[in-house]
Amino acid sequence: MPYPAEADRATSRDMRVQVVIVQDHPLLASAIARILDCQPDLTVCGIARNGNEAALLAARQKPDVALLDFQLPDVSGPAAAGMILTARPNVAIVFHSGDESESDLLDAIEAGATAYLTKSAAADQIVEAVRRASRGEVLIPVALLAKAMARQRVSNASVERENLMARFTPRELEILNLLAGALDTGAISRHLGIAPHTVDWHASRLIEKLEVHSRLQAVIEGARRGLIQR
Repeated sequence: MPYPAEADRATSRDMRVQVVIVQDHPLLASAIARILDCQPDLTVCGIARNGNEAALLAARQKPDVALLDFQLPDVSGPAAAGMILTARPNVAIVFHSGDESESDLLDAIEAGATAYLTKSAAADQIVEAVRRASRGEVLIPVALLAKAMARQRVSNASVERENLMARFTPRELEILNLLAGALDTGAISRHLGIAPHTVDWHASRLIEKLEVHSRLQAVIEGARRGLIQR
């Protein structure tokens, strides 16, 4: 049975914010670990050198915060964040990057980051970011959050368009675009070198797949969904 003083120390450790450091530079990882371990409310429960190690560590140690380098030897920082979140869904991700580009910042946000620090961040900034992230605070400027959301919407729209286009044959899309150019069956037949009844068949398939009732409606719906090339 532990002495009271030992039990108090154990309880104190249990109440600390548990942090894993994901950093492939040993000296930098050790320096950050010393900084965090000096804090009365923080403790480093492990150091990983790459994304795969980080995921295993997160599953085993169940940290509150992952302080994650953006560039790792095996996977990208955002990919590693996804692996860590799969292993420990409620962990807070704090990126620590040598790059201040907006593109990387947006990638970090989309990967689930709650904070993004540059390598020039002072020790007290790292401590404060980890501390606040553990409390569920998001330390990302509102303007960047808005840009990330807008980029995600564009990305989702692009995926939806690709999925939609996959439902149509190249010939159907070709005829849809010619219909949008106000060509009738005869003109399309001559332009493509196919029989008029073949044009009509493809047009019927377009109407069916777009769930409309006429060629005009097919053109309007095709334009709305981004299927018409301009």
